[in-house]
Amino acid sequence: MGNNSGTAEDSGLLAGRGPESLGTGSGLGGAGAAALVGGVLLIGMVLAGNSLVCVSVASERTLQTPTNYFILSLAAADLLLAILVLPLFVYSEVQGGVWLLSSRLCDTLMAMDVMLCTASIFNLCAISVDRFVAVTVPLSYNRQDQRQLLLIATTWLLSAAVAAPVLCGLNDVPGRDPAVCRLEDRDYVVYSSVCSFFLPCPLMLLLYWATFRGLRRWEAARHTKLQSRAPRRPSGPGPPVSDCAQGPFFPDCLPASPSLLQSPSGSSPSDPDLSQGSCGPECSLPDASLPLPTAPPSRSRGAKITGRERKAMRVLPVVVGAFLMCWTPFFVVHITRALCPACFVPPRLVSAVTWLGYVNSALNPIIYTIFNAEFRRVFRKSLRLCC
Repeated sequence: MGNNSGTAEDSGLLAGRGPESLGTGSGLGGAGAAALVGGVLLIGMVLAGNSLVCVSVASERTLQTPTNYFILSLAAADLLLAILVLPLFVYSEVQGGVWLLSSRLCDTLMAMDVMLCTASIFNLCAISVDRFVAVTVPLSYNRQDQRQLLLIATTWLLSAAVAAPVLCGLNDVPGRDPAVCRLEDRDYVVYSSVCSFFLPCPLMLLLYWATFRGLRRWEAARHTKLQSRAPRRPSGPGPPVSDCAQGPFFPDCLPASPSLLQSPSGSSPSDPDLSQGSCGPECSLPDASLPLPTAPPSRSRGAKITGRERKAMRVLPVVVGAFLMCWTPFFVVHITRALCPACFVPPRLVSAVTWLGYVNSALNPIIYTIFNAEFRRVFRKSLRLCC
């Protein structure tokens, strides 16, 4: 729709670039050479970083947490972007925005771009949903992988559904300019922008806010409970207790809490270091005539949020923040040009925000390396094995 503008105001997820959008003409001019060098570097960084993430999570057991399964799916989306979308995007940039390939290939490119960008956002939303459930209703949270796999599959199916209209002939409109690769329907541009960004992002931020608020409350309650369970030495006359052989009710021989020991089925604990207490099997059992302290209602181990998962959750605000910084300018420009055809947007601004969005695919592995010690350790180990 609206192919008669000299400023290429028609929007596409590749920003609707045409010969007039960059003003460089076809061929390897200065801008074309810069696009080629920058594109090759970007593709190499995305492939290397996200391949390292996938290999690390798949091979290292310590990284196989619920949160990291979603990070693995996010890395897979970035890898597919580098393989299926970025080479053709760079080719178009090198040609000054002229599309010299078939229109059908352009439609496939548009659909893959929409799907993979949407999959990245939906994966971040799926992480927020999973973490929200884990923190706010831990007793009903299923620790098995089925929940995570179902959420991941749902994100990809929804992403494919958003992109499907392009493959079903949405771009086949009369008077289509074959030299420009873009989305031809303004209504679809608005629809895809709302579904892919403007609707899920506020929901994701709200869920993260509730999750980290609940996590702070959980940690505060846990700290208070541990303090309330700490036994006190008896006052009054009597010989001092010097070692844990006197019984298991003193700090040096504190038994593990039943809420941490009991398995979901109520059976005996599986961690020997917890079941023995802190001083081993030499601790004598209390006399049967002494009343045992009553324990609060026990929780299953499925309700426990491990330290490894809390560490993984701390990197998520950085990942989400980087994603919003990289993609918000693009979607703002994207939907503005669709809703306001008369508004002039400089073509170089369109190209710049498009590049910025794609740069995000190379940032996530760097973020994991800087902010997650376990990823950093596994990355170093993997690199040593490769070299």
